[in-house]
Amino acid sequence: MSPHATGRLRVRRSVAMGVPLAVIAALVAAGPDASASDDDAHVVRTATLGDIPLGAFSNALLPGTVDDDRGIDLGGIGSDIYPAGRKGEFWTVTDRGPNGQVKVAGKKRRTFPVPGFDPAIVKIRVVGDTVKVLDAIAITTASGKGVTGLPNQAGRDEAPYSYDAESPLSYNPDGLDTEGIVRADDGSFWLVDEYGPSLVHVSTRGKVLTRYVPKGLNLTGTDYPVVEALPAILLHRKINRGFEGLAQLPGGDLVMALQSPLSLPDTTAGEASRTTRLLRFSPQEKAVTAEYAYRFDPVNVVDPSEDDTSELKISSVVAVGGNRLLVEERTDKAARLQLVKLERGANILGGAYDDDSTSPSLEQLDDPAASGVPVLDKRLVVDLGTVAGVPGKIEGVARVGHDTLALINDNDFGMTDGAGAFDAQGRLVDGGIETTVQYLRLHRL
Repeated sequence: MSPHATGRLRVRRSVAMGVPLAVIAALVAAGPDASASDDDAHVVRTATLGDIPLGAFSNALLPGTVDDDRGIDLGGIGSDIYPAGRKGEFWTVTDRGPNGQVKVAGKKRRTFPVPGFDPAIVKIRVVGDTVKVLDAIAITTASGKGVTGLPNQAGRDEAPYSYDAESPLSYNPDGLDTEGIVRADDGSFWLVDEYGPSLVHVSTRGKVLTRYVPKGLNLTGTDYPVVEALPAILLHRKINRGFEGLAQLPGGDLVMALQSPLSLPDTTAGEASRTTRLLRFSPQEKAVTAEYAYRFDPVNVVDPSEDDTSELKISSVVAVGGNRLLVEERTDKAARLQLVKLERGANILGGAYDDDSTSPSLEQLDDPAASGVPVLDKRLVVDLGTVAGVPGKIEGVARVGHDTLALINDNDFGMTDGAGAFDAQGRLVDGGIETTVQYLRLHRL
């Protein structure tokens, strides 16, 4: 069967990267109370993704979806990284595709220069200093059409515009802003999405099997099943800050991380808050079974160059044994990995803070623990901002050995914000950021 028919792509050309996966055995054994030092953490390998024209990549998966890629190469695969089983091989996932912001009459507009781009699951291999694309799977609807990365709902999501921010584009209820990825034992994939926010179950061939969204979202017109199974409180997610991190625990349960605090009771409270939420989902029960309060460190601790609390985000969560996770706190320029344990007594699901009439909200509490909220304990594993050679905007972390992590960055398809992102002919002025995979060795866990 051709790759066009299946929505899959096998690439045998230049694009590589390299080494294994597995992390934190000693740390897991010691538990969250163990102290960690990153004084001698260092990068032992860096591999870079070569240039693959985005139009050629997309049209090999779904012919005719991209008529003009505006000179953009494949990127954005650093939204997450997950071990593919063989040494040096990983599953990655793109986000919604090239997008930016341009001010028009003093207001920012969200642009989609390649609106036909379809988010894809991309299998890579690290070979020396190169990242090679081994395979790719288009994410499709029940009828086989690309879901696209366009926003879903007017009034809830940002309005989409053309590359120059002049022409409005149509919303698409099927659209996904994919972020985290894990692979289940049966070969299917689980992804998280920022729009809903939602948890998305995808077949081995990329077809959306079910999209789980918050109760009350009322997302209609989709060409795949939508189930309102997530807490309604998630309807208050900040625009463009839904789920970003996803982990798979040893028993198969999934943990989703809300990228930023909810806007409760309003945007001002959400922007100032340092408290976000993790949710545990049982694929067997098809339901959320636990919810946890997670507290960011102060923004100037995570990133000494930043003073805006709203820049704090969780981009990656990684299972490291039992109910323990690595959680990545970051800004666009710095990141720190924390170890947490999902204690049964920390579950706040269905309590007062899942009621949006509760005042003060969880997000408004200056010290949630002092107010009786069981905030997850955490311990610093490594401050990536102090490790030479680690790029900004790390969004994917994977285990690759008892003392080694694989890191991947989101290069935003080489795009920058502003009217200068494209030249007079509408071709990309590349920002020069490459997609890299790095191996980070931690000597003391």
